[in-house]
Amino acid sequence: MARVNHKLVKERLNEKRSKITDRQFFTSRLLAGHFEDMAAAQTRRYKYNRRVHVNLIWEPDNGMMAMTDNKVIIINCGNKFITKVKGRANRYQVICGFFAHELGHVLYTDFLGDQTHNNMLGQGKWFPEKPILKTNADIRNEAALWDYANDSEENMQAVRYIAAEISNVIEDGYIEDRMLLNFPGTLKYGLESLREIHFEQMPTVTQLIEEEDDNKRHLFESILQNILSYVKFGEIKYGDEPLSDVRIKTVFDLILDIDQALMSGVAKDRMIITNYILVHCWEYLADYLEECKKRHQEAVAAGATSTLSETLASMLGAMTGGSTAGTGNSTPVAQSSGGPINSATALKRAKTKSDAGKSGSDNNSNDSENGSEEENAAPQTETEKGKNTSQSGDEDNTDPIEDGLAPLDDGGNSSGKQNISSEEGGRIPYHQTDTLYAPEGGTTEYDADYQRQKYDKAASDIEILLDKMAERAACKELENARIKELRDVAQNISYGDIHSGINVRINRINSVDEQLVDQFNEIAAPLLAISKQLTRSIIRQFDDYRRGGKQTGLLMGRRLEARALPRNDGKVFSKNALPNEIPQLSVGLLLDESGSMGCADRCTYARATAIILHDFCESLDIPVMIYGHSTSGDDVHLYSYAEFEGFDNNDKYRLMDIHARGSNRDGAALRFVAEQLSKRTEDVKILILVSDGQPAHWGYSGTAAEEDLRGIKQEYQRKGILFIAAAIGDDKQNIERIYGNSFLDITDLSQLPIKLTSIIKKHLQF
Repeated sequence: MARVNHKLVKERLNEKRSKITDRQFFTSRLLAGHFEDMAAAQTRRYKYNRRVHVNLIWEPDNGMMAMTDNKVIIINCGNKFITKVKGRANRYQVICGFFAHELGHVLYTDFLGDQTHNNMLGQGKWFPEKPILKTNADIRNEAALWDYANDSEENMQAVRYIAAEISNVIEDGYIEDRMLLNFPGTLKYGLESLREIHFEQMPTVTQLIEEEDDNKRHLFESILQNILSYVKFGEIKYGDEPLSDVRIKTVFDLILDIDQALMSGVAKDRMIITNYILVHCWEYLADYLEECKKRHQEAVAAGATSTLSETLASMLGAMTGGSTAGTGNSTPVAQSSGGPINSATALKRAKTKSDAGKSGSDNNSNDSENGSEEENAAPQTETEKGKNTSQSGDEDNTDPIEDGLAPLDDGGNSSGKQNISSEEGGRIPYHQTDTLYAPEGGTTEYDADYQRQKYDKAASDIEILLDKMAERAACKELENARIKELRDVAQNISYGDIHSGINVRINRINSVDEQLVDQFNEIAAPLLAISKQLTRSIIRQFDDYRRGGKQTGLLMGRRLEARALPRNDGKVFSKNALPNEIPQLSVGLLLDESGSMGCADRCTYARATAIILHDFCESLDIPVMIYGHSTSGDDVHLYSYAEFEGFDNNDKYRLMDIHARGSNRDGAALRFVAEQLSKRTEDVKILILVSDGQPAHWGYSGTAAEEDLRGIKQEYQRKGILFIAAAIGDDKQNIERIYGNSFLDITDLSQLPIKLTSIIKKHLQF
């Protein structure tokens, strides 16, 4: 196999590790893959059949922190909100929190429903239903809202944009509650770390009023900020303001409806509260929109080309703890909808509700314009009364926890956080069950003294990732140095007069990308099964060779076995074999990558053979070198896929780069690989060629080219190299004509173990 030089790698690793910057670490493909694997592990319970991709960017001047389109999660690791957090471990936790938040949208947000809600609003219709108007003020607000929206297309776009922002605020509270409840461990701890910073930075109502006085914020923005504070954290920072303040009282008026939406697994309930917030807050919202239009008109007059929606986005973008609204074309995962769910902030919500009750009892005169809310309530139809009683829907899907399904743990559990491991473990095998344990008399209790359990392994998790990054950087540097060495070797080989004037170029992938890994994993399973079959066969032969002993069933031998005489196959002899040491073996594989190899699936067979042979050699610790060759102009291109001494374990993935390319000047490539193999110290050196037997390059073809190949074979046979020429289908005649009888038909890969075993036995003289 390609033995990994751990000493060199470790030396370079220590050099590289200390030089890894935050930008390199937080935008590395390794960290993105770490998050993608985490998402795959957590979404498996929902049978979520799409892999979530993660894109980590570094754009300090971009105000966007994180967003998702339900296919890709984008996190701006260079945002000042993240970079000002002290300590790389703490910054990692914040980024993990953003990832958990966006993963919550991927799992639990009804993107299609949100699109329908916003599109119907643009048509002047409520979706999924008209909000229940509780007061005469609500009735007047609804009429005023539609009058404003229908007055112009610009007004309608502004109303739709505000509705989407309110919906995103409500959705943020819902999905974070779900993530905190369903995913204890790394995701929960990261999200808690992010939420701690957000709540710490959340302004008090007193600070909001001061910003309003300085014309830095509008009253509606303050109300929306308090709604966000309540839906995410279950509380509002009052500051020095009384509970009767309009910014607080407006949220108190909405608390019951907001809680009903947050505790429901039905997305339509959150659309309903969005509709009601639009109506209930219209008095303040109308003035806010006019202010936005005024600013927009001033900006356009000054030469700006932004739209009104972009102006709104810039004004609302300053909201603390907010997020970029996600986009997508999917519904929530199947088990995410259903009846009422628990809340991770239940205690704080209960305290805020208590404050709301105090506010109501102390300020009854403020409940409505002319008396109690009950007196001013708009008349309701029987249908509306029914909808007001229950908006949770009739869907049968329930939350996994309600169904008794334990949350899929990602490194912790409800009673204590566990260490992260790269190894699989703790899985429950599939088994038949007839009954379920159903305890009786359960109760629900709140632990007011509960303190969240710290996850103390965050720093060590980062250390592991840093080591991997440093190892990759070290391997990449060593690979670059090796390519230079190979080029020097190629320049010092005498290729003969027929190849004079030809440039030899060495090509090798120094860092394997994820696409090659995915391609290999997609097709490798049946090929590796063939390799394992070949390995088992050879191991048995090796064991017999080492043990020695009596061999029976031979066509020829020193002893005639009387018991075998009735056999009709003539295998009636036996002999005693002495114990022997297995000769050391090294293997070289040279693949023709000319254009003609693209026909009749020749290149596919060549690639499959390379994968099987590489895995076989790796399993038996046999040094192996695999090269491909083609031409471009007067240049011979050699493609290094596997080297005798490796710096990483990715050669098997490099084999996926094998393709049909240009022409082929076999002699130069054959001499290079044979020369490399001849320098090995193993007892037996086997060179396997995979080709269609048709050398074809400008001035290098036909009988003259074939004679050059035969001469190279004879030259290196004298140096102890054993040649095997692999044939694919009709190529057998060409291969036999050039290389003689030492050929191997690889058209049927399932027969490869038998044929290759026979050849290896022959050359090892078993």
